[in-house]
Amino acid sequence: MPELESPDKWEVQLRKGCLELAILAALWGGKLYGLEILRHLESHSDLIVSEGTVYPLLSRLKALGLVRSEWVESDAGHPRKYYALTPAGKKRGLEMAAIWTRFSSSMDKLLAPLGKGK
Repeated sequence: MPELESPDKWEVQLRKGCLELAILAALWGGKLYGLEILRHLESHSDLIVSEGTVYPLLSRLKALGLVRSEWVESDAGHPRKYYALTPAGKKRGLEMAAIWTRFSSSMDKLLAPLGKGK
């Protein structure tokens, strides 16, 4: 009989699956550099993500044409790479948000009896 995965592993996979939408949502208000994206995710959700996870995903989103990036000189020293949504990224964010809303609403209904402990 296979060993059951812990709920913690399942939660990690769930969070990974939501990360693309979370990054698109973080960029909705305008351009941010990488560390700002990480801070935004942490302060606006329970998503605590490492740089090693976010930067490859940003590269993939850029390759898909969903985000663009630009280097901007900084008063603090080295230039920073800022990311912003493209029109395709905004469209994708809206589509993903609609799917998420439908999905989470149906899951809320399905899980309601569990909240009652029945």
